[in-house]
Order: sequence, then C-alpha cells, then structure tokens
Amino acid sequence: MNIISKSIVRFVKILPKSIVFIFAKQYIAGVKLSDAMRVVKQLNANGILATVDVLGEAIESKQDAINAAEEAIKVLNEIDKNKLDANISVKLTQLGLLLGENFCYEQVKKIVGRAKELNNFVRIDMEDSSVTDATLRVYRRAKEDFGNVGIVLQAYLHRTVSDIEKLNKENANYRLCKGIYVEPKEIAYKERDEIRENYLKALNKIFDGGNYVGIATHDKYLTDKAREIIAERKLTKEQYEFQMLYGVTEKLRDQIKNKGHKIRVYVPFGEHWYPYSIRRLQENPTMAWYITKSLFSRR
Repeated sequence: MNIISKSIVRFVKILPKSIVFIFAKQYIAGVKLSDAMRVVKQLNANGILATVDVLGEAIESKQDAINAAEEAIKVLNEIDKNKLDANISVKLTQLGLLLGENFCYEQVKKIVGRAKELNNFVRIDMEDSSVTDATLRVYRRAKEDFGNVGIVLQAYLHRTVSDIEKLNKENANYRLCKGIYVEPKEIAYKERDEIRENYLKALNKIFDGGNYVGIATHDKYLTDKAREIIAERKLTKEQYEFQMLYGVTEKLRDQIKNKGHKIRVYVPFGEHWYPYSIRRLQENPTMAWYITKSLFSRR
C-alpha cells in the first residue's frame, strides 16, 4: 500500500462507526443473523454456496466463548430451518482457545455435534502462527470424534506443504488461502511470487492426496492456474470448489461460476463488524478512497 493509500485508510479509521458502516456493508451481511440469512438466500438463488461467519475473535472470558458457541448453533439452526445451501466457519480464539485448549474443545464439540445432527459441516479457521499447532490439534480431535469438519491452511507459511503431507493421510477437507496475518520472514514467505508458488505447490499436494479443497483466493493469476490444474487432472466438481469473501472481486467470482465451477462465498455478520471491515479496507485502499471522496463530495 502506498503512502497516500495508507493515509486514506488512517483517515477512515478515525471516522464515526456509523459512517464507516454505510460503506462496510459491501463486505458484511449486517449485524443480525437475519441479515446473514437474507444474503445467503440471495447467493443460493444465484447458484452460489455460502459459509456463514459470526464475526469475532480473541475473546477474554469463558462466558463470551460460551455465548459465541451458542450463536454458532443458532446459525446452524437457521440454515436448516430455511433449507439453505450453507455451512459455518468458526475461529477458535472466539471459542476460548487462549483460555484453555480443552475448554475451547468443549465449545467446538457443541457446534460440530449440532452440525452433524443437521447433516451440516463446520470449517475451523486458521489464525496467526501462535495458535497454528493448537488449532490443528483441536481440528484433529473434532475430525476423529465427529468427521464433519474441515481446516484452513495458509499458503504463505513455510510449514504448509509439510502440514498437508500429514493431513492428507487423515482425509482432511481443506480451505487453502494465502494468509493475512503479519508473520516474521523466518516462518512465512513475503514476496507475492513466492507466495503464489507455494500456493500452487500446496494445491497440487492436496490433489495428489485425493482430498477435497476450497480454493480460496481473489488472485486471478491463481484462479487461472488452479483451473488449468483442474483441467489437466480431469477433476470433477466433487473434488474442489472456489471460495471468495462477500463483496470482494464479484466479477471474477461470477466469471468462474459461469465457467461451470462451484463457488462458495464467505458471509460474515455480527456486532464485531468494525475490525473486520477496517481489515478489508486496509487490503483494498481503493474502497477507503471511495469513502473519503464520497464524504467530501457530499460537503
């Protein structure tokens, strides 16, 4: 991000939240569960699958973690009630991972168990490197106890291909993304080309193991390369899907869908929309500039 873009993002961050929310709605379904259900219905009507994400992470009390688990179960119940083609994702720090791994797993069990009763699926998100090993341990416990659970891996980490080699033997279901957390160069690739290279290496490794993968990227170079790999391997739609965030590169999303590939969109919602939206603006300073320009145009 150049100096001007950084300055614009800093300006947007000091605006009243009510102003930011007007534009943040591009990236979030809304604050309420009903908002998320409305967006998922619209996506399903257009032939797009969804994963619902209740925003929030790094909670500081056990009661907040218990509440977060209950909220996730409400989402599962609403998906079932409305007969939607959607699953959910959860962040383990939102479920108390930093308060204790066993305590966190008790919350995960509630969610994954309910999902299994409803014939649904739970994706466990990956967070920063400080919790990678713990996240994999919790995932493996849930996989062994229930089965209907998948994991997210980040291609910019040096360890990812090695992790895939182990997880392939366990019939893992993956979401493969680039990674967004700021990590030291000792454990993470920093340059765009080397991240891309490792992403494709990881993707091929997953396919070598015959495992299902959500190809999660907004990078057209990677989506084009992934489609080439899919064609060369003669893979079926039952072996992969493409995944994107709500409100991001929708034109590319529709192009991929129109070529006959399965598409899933992550639909975030909830009271903790502000930090998520600021992160999206930092990744897309063009939107921050649009907010600034619009404000001054009104004046």
